[in-house]
Amino acid sequence: MGRKWANIVAKKTAKDGATSAKNAKFGVEIYVAAKRGGSAEPEANSQLKFVIEKAKQAQVPKHVIDNALKKAQGGADETYTDGRYEGFGPNGSMVICETLTNNVNRTISDIRTIYHKNGGNLAGEGAVSYMFDNTGVIVFKGNDADSILEQLLDADVDVRDVTAEDGYVQVYTEPADLHKAIDALKSNGVSEFEETDLELIPQSEVTLEGEDLEVFQGLIDALEDNEDVQNVYHNVTL
Repeated sequence: MGRKWANIVAKKTAKDGATSAKNAKFGVEIYVAAKRGGSAEPEANSQLKFVIEKAKQAQVPKHVIDNALKKAQGGADETYTDGRYEGFGPNGSMVICETLTNNVNRTISDIRTIYHKNGGNLAGEGAVSYMFDNTGVIVFKGNDADSILEQLLDADVDVRDVTAEDGYVQVYTEPADLHKAIDALKSNGVSEFEETDLELIPQSEVTLEGEDLEVFQGLIDALEDNEDVQNVYHNVTL
């Protein structure tokens, strides 16, 4: 269980790369969390609080967060729909993207075009996702995996794995126990997190080289550049 820290860094770097696009996507996610949770007050809306914490980890400016909350508190009433699209890239690579959109028809058309133009094949629901595990992921600075595991078990957290690499501890939990794990770590002195999220972790990975890697990276970049795509997961070692 678990991923190499290099893969986590690659994913985080990709998210942090296009600042304006990243900020816009978090703005939508914050707005939707506030609307769905019935409150624009983080302390009264656990999902909203979680999304705002993720936004801060990604260094989203305060004014972006505040503007999304004001929009949710105001008269705006846009309807957003979640989506998941599964497909294949070159040479055994598998790709899943999750979307949040106010125009489903536009998103479906865009995603289909991205796959087609970038060496991929869009597949049906379940064609790829069965090879991924929905997992709570927490990353923070540290190097004592054994003591962290003990703390989490003492807090009755259902832990899948705890590893330490390159000065960072990586915790993997059952999805339902992600928030419990975060609270337990905070209670034990962890104050800053590099990542706290629910992610799809591949059960096995493939390595691509040369043209295959170039084509694959083009597919991932195109998906991540799309305004409706919130998350992209894959099984390629980067």
